[in-house]
Amino acid sequence: MWSHVKAVLFDLDGTLIDSAPDLGAAADKMRVDRGMPSLPLEAYRHMAGAGARGMLGIAFGMTPESEGFAEMREEFFRNYEKCMTERTYAFEGVAQLIHSLQSAPLAWGVVTNKSMRFTDPLTQQMPLFASAAAVVSGDTTPHSKPHPQPLLEAARRIQIAPESCIYVGDDERDIQAGRAAGMKTVAACYGYLGAKADTSHWGADAQINSPLELLKLLGRG
Repeated sequence: MWSHVKAVLFDLDGTLIDSAPDLGAAADKMRVDRGMPSLPLEAYRHMAGAGARGMLGIAFGMTPESEGFAEMREEFFRNYEKCMTERTYAFEGVAQLIHSLQSAPLAWGVVTNKSMRFTDPLTQQMPLFASAAAVVSGDTTPHSKPHPQPLLEAARRIQIAPESCIYVGDDERDIQAGRAAGMKTVAACYGYLGAKADTSHWGADAQINSPLELLKLLGRG
């Protein structure tokens, strides 16, 4: 379908890895530490893509405007730093997908809104990312997604023109960023999408329901 593609860029959480168990655990520890009952992982999963804002919203009904949010967010961050690779794993098919991209050969990389504070140690501890040509975090550039700058920075690092890249993500912001960067976009419908998410309105060039479906779009499935 896209024979011109020379590189594939991915969002991280909800697209390549399932980090919801560790994100949920970090927030749930805060509840338990305060004598509140633990919540099941399923309560947190659909908001995992929203990071601290989503996790504190589920655990305590907080919003960024709530009193004490900044302090609670930092406590959440400290908890997450201690457990971020204990339960996190690549989605089924991701390792095979990356191997196929390398064999093509196609360059690949990561563009996430996760801050370097977490992205760097996480990707360094997971062997999957050893072959990534670029890892761009939410604070690598002055802007985060949906601004296109992080995607353009990734393309610059791998020295491939944006129009020869595709971007895969499980959030509407990913598709907005990819389109603004001049890349083809793919909505990953297997990630943390809530029941109300309607990916057909995102404007993505394609949708996939599993990681390996991407190979078909690239004419390699």
